[in-house]
Order: sequence, then C-alpha cells, then structure tokens
Amino acid sequence: MSRKLIYIGMILGGWAGWWLGDRIGLGLMGSLLVSTVGSFAGVYLAWRLTQDYLD
Repeated sequence: MSRKLIYIGMILGGWAGWWLGDRIGLGLMGSLLVSTVGSFAGVYLAWRLTQDYLD
C-alpha cells in the first residue's frame, strides 16, 4: 500500500509543481524544475503519511 501512495504522491506533486511553474510563467525548464521539487515533496509527504498512520 505504501508504494502505491508514494507513487500517487509523486504524480500529484509533480503535476502541482508543473501547474505552478506554468502559472507563474517560468517556461519549460523552470516548470520542469518546480515539477521535480513537487515530485520530491509528494514522495516525502506520502512516505510520512504511510509511516505515521498506516504502520
């Protein structure tokens, strides 16, 4: 279950980062960078969720 939640967190974080980068107007490379940071944040938050509440 934790792998699925981490995968979902990565997808949602990356999507949110890409949306934010595009909304701000950072261009392709800026949006890619913000999307990468968002993906890492999504993985971390999903991992913390699984550690704190599911184990």
